[in-house]
Amino acid sequence: MIEERKSINMMANTNIVQNLVLENRKKLSVSGVNDVLSFDDQVVMVDTELGLLTVKGENIRINKLSLDTAEVIIDGDISSLSYTQNKLEKSSGALLSKIFK
Repeated sequence: MIEERKSINMMANTNIVQNLVLENRKKLSVSGVNDVLSFDDQVVMVDTELGLLTVKGENIRINKLSLDTAEVIIDGDISSLSYTQNKLEKSSGALLSKIFK
C-alpha cells in the first residue's frame, strides 16, 4: 500500500519547474536546460524543459553550462528573452495541419 502511494505521488509530481534569474540585464541563470543549440555574441538558443529559449543582446557569452545540473549561465548585455513552443507540440501541430488541409 505504501509503495502504491509513492508511485502515485511520483506520477502526479510531473510538473516542470524552471527558473530564470536575470541580474541587472547582465547575467542570466537558467535551470531546466537540456542543451545549448546555438550561440554567438548576439543570440543564444537554449533547449529547455519548457521549450526553446532565445536570448538576444550584445557581447553575449556562455559563462557556465552544466548538463548534469541542467543549468546555464549567460553573461552580456541582454536585451530580450523569448520562448517558442515545445518541439513536440510544434511537430504534432504541423502534422495535424498537413492531415486536415
